[in-house]
Amino acid sequence: MKRTAVFPPYELVDGPRDRGLLLLADHARNALPEEYGDLGLPAAEFERHIAYDIGVEMVTRALATQLHAPALLCGFSRLLIDPNRGDDDPTLIRQLYDGTVIKANYPLAPEEREKRLERFYRPWHDAVGALTASVHAASGAAPLVVSIHSFTPCMQGVKRPWHVGVLWDLDDRAVAPLLSALRADPHLVVGDNEPYDGALRGDTMYQHAITRGYAHALIEIRQDLIATEQGALAWADRLAPILDDINRRDDIHRVRFFGSRTGPVAEHR
Repeated sequence: MKRTAVFPPYELVDGPRDRGLLLLADHARNALPEEYGDLGLPAAEFERHIAYDIGVEMVTRALATQLHAPALLCGFSRLLIDPNRGDDDPTLIRQLYDGTVIKANYPLAPEEREKRLERFYRPWHDAVGALTASVHAASGAAPLVVSIHSFTPCMQGVKRPWHVGVLWDLDDRAVAPLLSALRADPHLVVGDNEPYDGALRGDTMYQHAITRGYAHALIEIRQDLIATEQGALAWADRLAPILDDINRRDDIHRVRFFGSRTGPVAEHR
C-alpha cells in the first residue's frame, strides 16, 4: 500500500477520444493519503480484496493501450470511501468488511464523512463525468462505457465458480454480445449478474451511463486469474477484440434510456 502526502484522487490514462469508448476502474488501487495512516489496520489487510480490486489496474492499462481508448483509474482505497456507491449508500464508508473491522471508520463524525466526499469521492465522479462528456464530444456520438472490476475467488467461506461475470441493469446493448462472446469459450464459466447484481442505484454505471442513456457494461474478473502480470495481460488480450467489436456496432453509440430495476431514473440529457 502506498501512502503519500500529495494525493491525486484519480489518474487519467489518456488516449484517443474519437473512438467513442472509455474505460473505468473504480477500485484500481489500495492507496491512502498519509494523514489517514493505515486506518487502524495491519498492512496485510491492504493486500486483500477489501482494499481494492486485485489485478484491475494492470488489465485496464493494457486494454487502454490495445483499444486506443482513455481510461480513468481511481487513486484511493475503497476502505477510505467507495467511489462505486451512491453518496447515500450505507456501504459508502464501510465499518465492517468481510470479517475486518475498519477501526478508523467507526465511529465516523459527519464532518469526516463530508471531508472524504469532498476530497475523494466527488473529484472522482467529476472526472468520470468530464471524460464521458469529452469522449461524447470528440466522437460525435454517445460513448460506450466499460468498467473493469475483479472479485475474490472465495467470499465468506463460499467458493465462486465463475471466471468472469458481466454486471448490468436493463440496458443489454453491450452486455448481450459480451456475454455471447465470453460464453463461446468452453473453458470459461461466465456469470450473468454474478457474483453481484448490476442494478445498484447510485453506483458509477448508474450515475454516468444509465442516467445518460449510454451503452455500458461492468466486467468482473476473478482475482486469482489476473493477480500476476501474465494473467492480467492474457485477460486484456481476451477482452480487447470483443470490446472492439462491440464498439463498432451502430446501436452502441445512440443515446437510449432503459431505466433501472432500482426504481425511476432522473435522466440527464
